[in-house]
Amino acid sequence: MDFEKLYKTYWQRIFRVCMGYVNNYSLAQDLTQETFIIVWKQLPKFRNESNIGTWIFRIASNNCLRHIEVENRMKKTTLPIDLKQETLVSVEPKIQFLYKCISELKEIDRIVISLELEEIKQSEIAKIVGLSEVNVRVKIHRIKEKLTQKFKDHGNQY
Repeated sequence: MDFEKLYKTYWQRIFRVCMGYVNNYSLAQDLTQETFIIVWKQLPKFRNESNIGTWIFRIASNNCLRHIEVENRMKKTTLPIDLKQETLVSVEPKIQFLYKCISELKEIDRIVISLELEEIKQSEIAKIVGLSEVNVRVKIHRIKEKLTQKFKDHGNQY
């Protein structure tokens, strides 16, 4: 398997999944790069027991979850009041709001909906997250309902 081809094929999709986890453009880029470093190192060990894309998405999910876990363990400090929140550059407001809503979901829901948005088959999502296909379908339906409600609650801005 050619790493460069994998990188070009999956970079954007993995980046969007990472955005779903962290809702921070720079951090999502870093996590995407870290994911591909792991893929590059582990590629010779890939056993073709699953689809290569499933394997890469699993690595990305684990990498993001590890980052979130470490971040949650670190002592949180208060930012000075005069600092403004960094906003995503060149991302339309509707998409930015979607990322914000996704980042507020439970971990498993963030993983599932991020993979669904990347048009990963539900059977593959089930393998990545370790749930049954039926459970994944139900979760996707409920998550979409939650997100739809958040957009409605936010008003007609979008």
